[in-house]
Amino acid sequence: MFLEMHRDELELEIWQRLDLVTDPELDEPITDMGFVERVDVNTDSNLVEVEFRLPTYWCSPNFAFLMAFDIRHEIGKLSWVHKIKVTLNDHCFADRVNDGVNGGKDFIEVFSEYCNGDDLNSIRVKFLEKAFVRRQETVLLGLEASGFSGPRIVSMTLAQLDAIDFAGGEEEKQKPRYRELLLSQGLAKTSDDPAFVTWEGEQLTAAGLRDYLAQLRGVRINMEFNGALCRGLQSTRYKEVEIGEDGPTLIDFIQNRVPPRVSEARN
Repeated sequence: MFLEMHRDELELEIWQRLDLVTDPELDEPITDMGFVERVDVNTDSNLVEVEFRLPTYWCSPNFAFLMAFDIRHEIGKLSWVHKIKVTLNDHCFADRVNDGVNGGKDFIEVFSEYCNGDDLNSIRVKFLEKAFVRRQETVLLGLEASGFSGPRIVSMTLAQLDAIDFAGGEEEKQKPRYRELLLSQGLAKTSDDPAFVTWEGEQLTAAGLRDYLAQLRGVRINMEFNGALCRGLQSTRYKEVEIGEDGPTLIDFIQNRVPPRVSEARN
């Protein structure tokens, strides 16, 4: 009984690390997307095995490698983990991704013909910019909905943003995630620094706020559509939506109407 309880606790720690791994294009946790198929902990050898899948057989090798790499990286932060095996299933480049990530190879070494000379870090930065934009827009719109004026928003310091309690909603979820990127990318360093700057580090202005929000909206809509499409393709591929007797419709492909089976298993 103790061993089983211990194993459950260890697996919970693994799932908590996996919650931090995001689909790089959508900025959503792979656990929420239902990508993780299996987690297994061998308590004798402290080996952790994780199997995951993507919505389509031909998902970009950039995305696949980055997620596999991040799975291994996050789990590797746990001091009790001695060995890690990450397995991507049902993908056209599964063998190359699995061999590369588990063998400690660089992305360029594995996918030199697809990366145009970009290393993993440069690819990651491109996706971090989209994540930054999406998180920032949510916080900005949340402030507007709470009655903050444009001049007050653009002059807000990080300390002032920290003091705001959204008390629910997507803005409450995205505020710490936005703050994390703001600091990790060096866009803010002290509590007195501006809370809102562009990805290039330029402070926002009240006069330009509406146009800036329109730009952010365009990025967010694209990400939301891609997210709906991914969920729909995934559900259809793995038969996790109910298809009518006349076959799948467009909405079956772009709308996820049934929670992923992996999420159900976790609950």
